[in-house]
Amino acid sequence: MGSAAPPPLKLLLLSLSFLACIPAPSAAASRPVSSPAAELLLPEESLPTKSGYLPVSPASGSAIYYAFYEAQRPTTPLSQTPLLIWLQGGPGCSSMIGNFYELGPWRVSSVGHNAERLVVEPNPGSWNRLFGLLFLDNPIGVGFSVAASPEEIPKDQFTVAKHLFAAITAFVKLDGAFKSRPIYVTGESYAGKYVPAIGYYTFKWNAELPPSQRLNLAGVAIGNGLTDPATQVATHAVNAYFSGLINERQKSELEKAQWEAVKLTKMGNWSQATDARTRVLRLLQNMTGLATLYDFTRKVPYNTQWVTRLLQEPEVKRALKAEESIAFDECSDAVGAALHEDVMKSVKYMVEHLVENSRVLLYQGHSDLRDGVVSTEAWVKTMEWKGIGEFLSAERKVWRVNGALAGYVQKWGSLSQVVVLGAGHLVPTDQPMSSQAMIEGWVLEKGLFADSKEDERLAMENRLESP
Repeated sequence: MGSAAPPPLKLLLLSLSFLACIPAPSAAASRPVSSPAAELLLPEESLPTKSGYLPVSPASGSAIYYAFYEAQRPTTPLSQTPLLIWLQGGPGCSSMIGNFYELGPWRVSSVGHNAERLVVEPNPGSWNRLFGLLFLDNPIGVGFSVAASPEEIPKDQFTVAKHLFAAITAFVKLDGAFKSRPIYVTGESYAGKYVPAIGYYTFKWNAELPPSQRLNLAGVAIGNGLTDPATQVATHAVNAYFSGLINERQKSELEKAQWEAVKLTKMGNWSQATDARTRVLRLLQNMTGLATLYDFTRKVPYNTQWVTRLLQEPEVKRALKAEESIAFDECSDAVGAALHEDVMKSVKYMVEHLVENSRVLLYQGHSDLRDGVVSTEAWVKTMEWKGIGEFLSAERKVWRVNGALAGYVQKWGSLSQVVVLGAGHLVPTDQPMSSQAMIEGWVLEKGLFADSKEDERLAMENRLESP
C-alpha cells in the first residue's frame, strides 16, 4: 500500500517461541465466519505449512513474523521448486494484506453485501500454485512482527535489508531442501525499495560468504513500486491530465507542487521532501475526487480492513502461530514515522546492479495513479545499464491469458516490464488469474518471458564487449 495508515502498532518486548509447523493448505470449500463472534476461525485447510518468527539479531528479541505456504502442485522436486518471497509496502504495512487479500492461497471477503460477515475462501489466482510462497511482515514492528524497542525499527534501506537477510537465512535453515531452491523476492508499492534493497544486499553479502551460507537469489519482481521517487513524483500532473482527470490550470498547480518535492529532494532535505510529496498526492486526490488514487476506476477504496478484522481474532492469531498480545493492524504509524526521511531516497542504482546480476520484473496495474505505468517508465528510461537501449526499443507485445487480452509485455535480456489491464495498485486482487500467469511465466521463462534468439545473440555480444 502507499502511506501507512491506522493507529500505531504497540511495540512489545516479547519472549518468542520460534517456528511451528502446521498442515499444508489444500483447495476445499470456503467457510463463512462472522467477524464479531468469538468463534471466528480460519479453516484448518487454509493454514500455512509453516509460520512463526525469524530472529533478526542475536542480541535482541526483535523478530520478523512469517507465514509459508508450500507449492500446491509443484512441477519439479521440492528441492528445485522456486521460493517466492512477498514484501508489502507502506512504509509500514503488513504482508498479511498480500496473504489474505491479494495473492495468498486463501482470501478474505465479505458475504454478499453484508460488511459484518466475512468469508475466507480459496484463491484460484494464488502465487503458490507452482511455487513455495513466503510472506514476511517487514520491517520489524509491522503486522505481527516484533520490535523489541522503537529504536530498533529501521530508518533506512540498509537496515531493512540487513534484517531481511538475517530472517531469510534463518528461514532457509528450517529445512535442508530450502537451501537449493531458487529464491525470487517480490513485493509492491514501497516494497519498490525493500525488494531492490534486499536483492542488492544479498549479492554484496554473498560475495563475502562461503557458498554454504549464501542465499540462492535468482531474481526480483516489483509491482507498482516507488523506486526512484523524485522522478516518479514529477509524473503525476501529466499522467492525470492526459487521463482526462484534471484540466490545464490544475495541471500547472500540480506541477508547481511537484517541483517543490523534487527541489527539496535534490537539496537532501529528506523529511521536507517527503512532506512535499504527501502534499502533491493530497492535491491530486482533492482535484480528482476519486475514491482512491490506487485505482481511478474504483467507486470505493480497497477493503483491506477485512484483513485487520480477521487477524485481530485471538483464535486466528493462535492458528497462525502469531504472538497473541499484538494488536494487529494493517499498517503501523510507528514504522511509517521511522522511515519518513527514507521515502524520497532513490534505490534505482540497486535495480541497475540487480539487472546486471539477476532477472528483474517490473509490473504495474494500468489504472494506478500513484505508482503506475507512467511513473515507472519515467525512471526506467534513465537507468544506467548497458542493455537499456535495446530494452527501450524492444517490441511491446500484446499479452493474453486464456485467450483474453490481459495487458502488454516488454522484454529484453534480464529486464521485463508488464502492464496489467483491469488492475490498479493491488494487481493480484484486481486480476488474480493474470497476475498468477504473469509470475509463473516470468519465473519459468515461458511464453512472452522466454528469451528470443535475438535476445540471446545481443546478450552474448554485450558480454563479449564487456571489459
